Parts: sequence; C-alpha cells; structure tokens
Amino acid sequence: MTRPRVLTESDGDVWRITLDRPEAGNALDPALAEALADALTGRPAETRAVLLLGNGPRFCVGGDVASFAGADDLGTFVGQLAADWHAVVRRILDCPVPVVAGVHGAVAGAAVGLLAACDVVVCAASTTIRPAYGALGFSPDGGSSWALTRALGAPRALELMLTNGALTGTQAHELGLVGRVVADDDLQDAATALAHQLAAGPVRAMVRTRRLVRGAAAHTLDEHLDDEARSIRESADDPEGREGVRAFVEKRTPNFRSAG
Repeated sequence: MTRPRVLTESDGDVWRITLDRPEAGNALDPALAEALADALTGRPAETRAVLLLGNGPRFCVGGDVASFAGADDLGTFVGQLAADWHAVVRRILDCPVPVVAGVHGAVAGAAVGLLAACDVVVCAASTTIRPAYGALGFSPDGGSSWALTRALGAPRALELMLTNGALTGTQAHELGLVGRVVADDDLQDAATALAHQLAAGPVRAMVRTRRLVRGAAAHTLDEHLDDEARSIRESADDPEGREGVRAFVEKRTPNFRSAG
C-alpha cells in the first residue's frame, strides 16, 4: 500500500497536520494536494487551532517536477495541479479556527503561497524560501506572487522572482513574509506552543480579526471602519465576548474554551 502523504492527529485542542513525503522533500503532487485538502476538511469540531508541519529536512519544495516530466500534456497536468493546490489554499483561508505553520529547511514554489494563507508562520532561522519558478520557465501559482508582493512590495518581489533568488527565514521575518523566526532546534516546540496558545483564546474573534486584516488593503479607511464596527458587534454578541468581559470584571483569566 502507498504510504499516506499527510499524517493527522489531535493534540489536545490542536489539529496537527504533517506533510509526510520526506523522501521527496514533501513535494506537491496530486495525491498530496488531495490528502491535505481532506485533512483540513476533516478537522475534528472540538479542535480549536490547526498546526501545519512537514516531516524530514525540508518543509515543502513545491511541485514534484519529476512527475511533470512524465505528463503527456504538461500544460493540462500542471494547470490541474495548480487548481488542486489552490483549493487547499482556499480551505486554509476559510478555516473557522486559526492556522499556524511551522516551516524549516526549504520552502519553494507553491509552498511559498501556502505561508500567506496561514494566520501565523513560525520559521526556522536557516530556512531557505525560494519562489523557484523561473528555473522551470514557469510563472508563479499557489498565491506566491500575491504573498511576495504584499510582503516585499513589487520591486523586491520582482527582483526575487525574476532572478530566482532566495530569502533566509531571518530575512523573511525582517521583510514581513513570516510572523515569527526562531532557532532551528526550537521550531517544533515553538510552533506547537503557539498553536496551543491560540487554541486557548477567542478563536471566533481571531477569525474575525483575520478577515479584517486581509481585507484592509482592499478597502478605504471609511469602508474599513464599517467592517470593524460590524465585527466588534458580532464579537460582543458572541459568548466569547461575554466571557471576556465577565472575566475582566471578575479579575480572572477568561475561559474561552467554555464560551459555546
């Protein structure tokens, strides 16, 4: 039997999803895209955060180029794989709980866009992040051109992509592509701790915050003020908001897990 491309487990109230194709650098093929989509869809309702990791020395090297070479119709094959991967990215964007990624080793190609879909990315300092499309004669997919342009600005994003350049984890953090950088040996523990921290918080308010942050660039300030007013009202009407206010008044730590 073929070994599963993705491993899943509940770690308390964190749904841990691990890419498990280390012999190929967790390279993206149709089976891995399908398995990751299924893992996201299959998140147990009682879990309150998702943690995405990769087994082996590399997080994900992007598309499985070896499989491209065997395709009868390369355009159709790559186009369908991009569509499958975009479905994964959209599942992360629409996830009803926070999504944390812990990345290390190599992050390339379509995996770069995956980072932008996650809510917080914890990155090992020595990680190499490389778009890598130019080496194949391809243009980007997976949201990678959006992510790099949003974080770096158009001039730096183009310089990186057109020269087939790379960023270290530390550089990616300084430029705003990832939220947190840690020592290599601390990656798994740091990402796990962060996922549990978020899972203990007001996850529905976090998802509303995600929506506001992602929408900010597309709206005027006047429009955004209306969005904020709607969201904070929703939060105040939510059991999470009521628990937070009660805990503040009672001078105790809020228990958001109990807030229905």
